[in-house]
Amino acid sequence: MPNPLSSDDVGLLYVQHYPWLVRWLHRKLGCSHNAADFAQDTFCRLLGTPAPVLREPRAWLTTTASRLMIDDSRSRKVAQIFRESWLHVHGSDTAPSAETIAQAAQTLALVAQWLETLSPNARTAFLMVRLEGKTHAQVAAHLGVSVSRVRQYVSGCLVHCYTQAFADAGAV
Repeated sequence: MPNPLSSDDVGLLYVQHYPWLVRWLHRKLGCSHNAADFAQDTFCRLLGTPAPVLREPRAWLTTTASRLMIDDSRSRKVAQIFRESWLHVHGSDTAPSAETIAQAAQTLALVAQWLETLSPNARTAFLMVRLEGKTHAQVAAHLGVSVSRVRQYVSGCLVHCYTQAFADAGAV
């Protein structure tokens, strides 16, 4: 396993590539403040993480920054969906706190991450049953499998999420 980059190594990369990365991000985002934030987060990812020898540091930096932007976009979408759901359930008289929204977004992102490790059929079955309210028979017809197989998918998914929640020791 590669050794983590030292803070000196990261510092040298920072001095050499930070201005370029901010410019690259600014062209993508259209905002200098967000560009600086994402550039900073990109370099923070390097600190203490096992990393291969960076023969092409700019390629690594752009890939990492792009992934951070995607993660941020997903988090924003989850938070928006949560706010809309909150309004639907609670009405416009109350609004969730920023902390409640952040916790919900983190929890949903974690569950989504767990679901990504399952087979596509298991994930689809679980989401159709638990989120869309479809019956096992409807899901079986959609996936072209038996009803008992859909039950296996859904129960396996629940066990997987339960196991992950307690393996992550308080992540939820």
